[in-house]
Amino acid sequence: MFKIFGKKPEHDKRELLELEIQEPVDCLCDFTYNFYWQHKGEKLDPKWKVPGNNITFGKLVEHLKTGGSVKIIGNVGHRLCSSMGINLVYFGGKGEEISVGDVFVDGDVNTRMGISMVRGNIYVSGHVSEPVGNILEVQSDVEGYKKFRSITDIVKYGLNEDIPLGFQMVGHKIIINDGMVRDTVGARVDVDAEIIVNGNVDLSTGILMKKGMIRVNGKAGKNTGALLNGGIIIINGNTDDFTGIDMIKGEIIINGDAGKFMGANKKGGILLAHKGNPIPPTSMMPLGISDQNLLKEQRFEPRAFHKFK
Repeated sequence: MFKIFGKKPEHDKRELLELEIQEPVDCLCDFTYNFYWQHKGEKLDPKWKVPGNNITFGKLVEHLKTGGSVKIIGNVGHRLCSSMGINLVYFGGKGEEISVGDVFVDGDVNTRMGISMVRGNIYVSGHVSEPVGNILEVQSDVEGYKKFRSITDIVKYGLNEDIPLGFQMVGHKIIINDGMVRDTVGARVDVDAEIIVNGNVDLSTGILMKKGMIRVNGKAGKNTGALLNGGIIIINGNTDDFTGIDMIKGEIIINGDAGKFMGANKKGGILLAHKGNPIPPTSMMPLGISDQNLLKEQRFEPRAFHKFK
């Protein structure tokens, strides 16, 4: 099937589902079907066929869930492999991660590839547009393709035999220096790992995270800490709006302006920032001793911060 470098990888033994597209198609291998629960099938339905093919969007996802691999010939649109590797509750799963097959693209991929992705590999022969999702590039084991793995997968299960490109890994710490802009960094991390990004990030940093730490030495986009359920997120710069939206527990430190609509629908946890505009029931209040100690522990001057709870 493919020319392999070194040891024959597991994906070479898997059943391959192949399709060809004539123009870019969004949401291929998207385990959320473009967030189906929001549009109820108006934008995408698992029963719809991929344009120009007899294969449905649902068939691609189910094939990956059974360990099969998918090969796409042609340029791909946005949100390839969104939430890949999660058995989502909305579709009858338990919200747990699952092993999946790999995705190969003979062509280019548009933005937000691998948002909230947790398992599997993506191989791309062409260009990948930014922002990308929760992914990092490692040295490929298939000739002619770049290989990407999820950040969550790497911090949880290690590099194994993969060689990092544009990042370093020391124990359970990842340091990302490649300058790529990413969405959903650290999505669903549930181990005591540390992710450091030297540069800017975009949407939903730390979404659904349960444990660990994410530190961004740069600015962040909207929805930072969305649905955060534990751990700590530190943004060493400003964030865009809706910081801490639907936050359940954990801590978010914004060394700057946390934007508008802070803590929308927030249920718990602590937000610390220089300034921001919270939305009720979240409100600004004085720092407590524990808040000051947390800030000092992270080498910040508490006098510059306010608490939003």
